Amino acid sequence: MIKLYDENLSGYVEAEVKDFYCNDLPVYFAKTDKNSYVRNFSAPVYSIPKMINGSKPVDGGNLLLSPEERDELVAKNPAAEKWIRPFLGSLEFIRGKKRFCLWLEDCPPNELRKMKSVYERVEKVRDFRLKSSDKQTRRSADTPWLFQAIRQPKTDYLIVPRVSSSRRDYVPMDYVSSEIICCETNHMIPYAKWWHFGVLTSSVHMTWMRMTCGRLRNDYRYSNTIVYNGFPWPPFWRKVERTAGEILLARRKFPDASFADLYDPLTMPKELRRAHEANDRAVMEAYDFSPKMTEHELQVTLLRLYETLSELKKLFDEMDAEIN
Repeated sequence: MIKLYDENLSGYVEAEVKDFYCNDLPVYFAKTDKNSYVRNFSAPVYSIPKMINGSKPVDGGNLLLSPEERDELVAKNPAAEKWIRPFLGSLEFIRGKKRFCLWLEDCPPNELRKMKSVYERVEKVRDFRLKSSDKQTRRSADTPWLFQAIRQPKTDYLIVPRVSSSRRDYVPMDYVSSEIICCETNHMIPYAKWWHFGVLTSSVHMTWMRMTCGRLRNDYRYSNTIVYNGFPWPPFWRKVERTAGEILLARRKFPDASFADLYDPLTMPKELRRAHEANDRAVMEAYDFSPKMTEHELQVTLLRLYETLSELKKLFDEMDAEIN
């Protein structure tokens, strides 16, 4: 069940929609983003780090390893250990599960041929891709030792899962080492500062996300082109850097807890809850929003900011077109 607002956002009706892209938006509902109220932006309008998708294996499972498969592979081919990296899909990230992958981007061919078990897996990847009906997948059979799409940054990055439970007040996100391979089921933001993290993990951004994200069953589906790139950021406010750091510090008190544990509304530690609430207040101050604003009032205000942003973007695009 979703809310369909009228064009003045003064009232709404509830409707059941099985296949939709945006929710909680005025009369501009559509099953795709083509006619949705919030536009697709190919890049952020603000001067903020770009959010990109994780890497895409398309390997038939042959480049991915469970902890047991990793141990077995290394036991048979000790030289393979340096070519194995931790691998994070959204499930592994949120639930703290361990998974690995063969990351053979810089592996010399002579070394690859010596690792029999790895070589056999690569051969299976090639066979899998050749049987695909997709032309791009068949073309990638020429490089079966590589992920089909490689987007791994060279620096540490902020990870944002594409799908997250709607039960949570905040979408879990965290900084991850560049040594950890990020799957396409997550988004990545290389060069993200604490300021960016603080704003993105705030109640303001969560309100925007709930308005503009897609849905996978009852879960949120975060989009980089609409949710992130279209988000109207506040002016920089140094206090948010401090409150963002407090969130990270609060998490460290529970090193064995997964994000599923930390952000379950029934088990969220009080230290973490307080840190988030302080961060929420700081971000509201950055916008100069009243702390007494209801969620509906916040939705309306963010949409108006977005409209102004869209008009400015259109103006700048026209100016660029004239210059070029």
